Amino acid sequence: MHKVLPAQRNWPLHATASSRAIERAALAKLAPHTLMERAGLSAARLGLALGAGKGLTCILCGPGNNGGDGLVMARLLHSQGLPVQVSLIGYETNRPLPPDAQAAMDAARQAGVAISEGLREAPQPSLLVDALLGLGLSRAPAPPFAAAIRHLNASAAPVLALDLPSGLLADTGHLAGGEAVHAQHTLSLLTLKPGLFTGQGRAHCGQIWFDPLGQEPQEQGCDAQLLGANALLPLMRSRWNEHDQHKGSRGDVLVVGGATGMRGAAQLAGRAALAAGAGRVYLCLLSRQAQDASPEADALRPELMQFELPRMLEPQAWRSKVLVCGCGGGSAVAEWLPIILREALHLVLDADALNTIAQRADLQAALSQRAAQALATVLTPHPLEAARLLGCSTADVQADRLKAARRLSARFNCPVLLKGSGSVIADEQLNSLSINSSGNAALATAGSGDVLAGWLGGLWAQHPDLAPAQVAGAACYWHGRAADAHTAGPLRAADLVERMHQHHPLLTLR
Repeated sequence: MHKVLPAQRNWPLHATASSRAIERAALAKLAPHTLMERAGLSAARLGLALGAGKGLTCILCGPGNNGGDGLVMARLLHSQGLPVQVSLIGYETNRPLPPDAQAAMDAARQAGVAISEGLREAPQPSLLVDALLGLGLSRAPAPPFAAAIRHLNASAAPVLALDLPSGLLADTGHLAGGEAVHAQHTLSLLTLKPGLFTGQGRAHCGQIWFDPLGQEPQEQGCDAQLLGANALLPLMRSRWNEHDQHKGSRGDVLVVGGATGMRGAAQLAGRAALAAGAGRVYLCLLSRQAQDASPEADALRPELMQFELPRMLEPQAWRSKVLVCGCGGGSAVAEWLPIILREALHLVLDADALNTIAQRADLQAALSQRAAQALATVLTPHPLEAARLLGCSTADVQADRLKAARRLSARFNCPVLLKGSGSVIADEQLNSLSINSSGNAALATAGSGDVLAGWLGGLWAQHPDLAPAQVAGAACYWHGRAADAHTAGPLRAADLVERMHQHHPLLTLR
């Protein structure tokens, strides 16, 4: 059994269809009921570690194989002399159980496990187990299951969910009927599912555990991968210890943004690019008043150099730099997007650059054509910006974040980093789809997205030959890891830059 988070490695993720295929293959080569017995044993072991032996364990079992796993768990705990109560939810007398689940039911009854139909109140259980629905859910839970979900959520006892919290969709992390079990622990069995890690998955799963049940996790045929510390491995060829390096060999970044009233967004992106290790970082502030008022791009970071706005009309002066465009760009960025889309060799588009592109068909066409001209791009939208680009609602994006990221990547022929809980990195050209494992609500502060865009630009400047999606994944993981190390409360964006700079995760990989 593995404790998945914090993820020290990348993990393959399998959606419902591929998980079912792996299950069929395992069943074909194992003796009958072996897989369910292994699942129940794993659940019993974790349950004991979580306090099942300290009092009554209440297990809510549905009429499928997820319920069968719960019945095996109940039998094994009962065999150790521990108090167990099983409540059968949604059982119909005229509908047979799956063969493995029926075998688990018969064995539990023969062992003397206390089994009853419907919800039962138990005085202060030490552990509640959700074995209601698991992988089979594809629509809103029927009334008996919805009532059981509310029952579990109303209890003060900790909840262990088997495979998935009931009500959570395995493929998307969306809530099928608007509610799902809030588990303190989730034990994913046989495969890890994408929905555990994006959308509302992390909020409902608690600590995530994984047991492959004796089967090796399959990289081939996976639907996505969970990015762990391995996301940083492409950066390991860093040349900081080579004596012949200089600022010119570390790459240049140009941040274009900072319209009137939003100068700070561009400064945050510039500070992040600098802290990430770019050799030289320039700010091109779209507020002419800001440029006229001070010769310094950022008085608190004199290392950041100001790039005069009229020089944007001279592509030869900036074409080879990594451009980070849109941070605090406001409506002023619209004037410069046509030349930037046409000329920039490496381009990160964020915030108001994305909002402007969403409003103009000519800019959308120019963005789509960049790949054919060997011009590299990464888009970094949050869900609302993604919805504007796709012409749909934010709710549509959040209902299937992986699909939304893939649609954006296919439409604009470039990698997309869709921010949010379980940020998604999609590159349809490389058939690559990843979910970032790091990060938490400490990042829900103004400017954290600007920091991510700038950090991405700073890493890309140093590693221009890496696939852009790899750089995006590394930046996203690093960004989230800084939040994971934060102890409490929101993490202000300027402090986030310093935390990312001081807590260099590459040190742990050496």
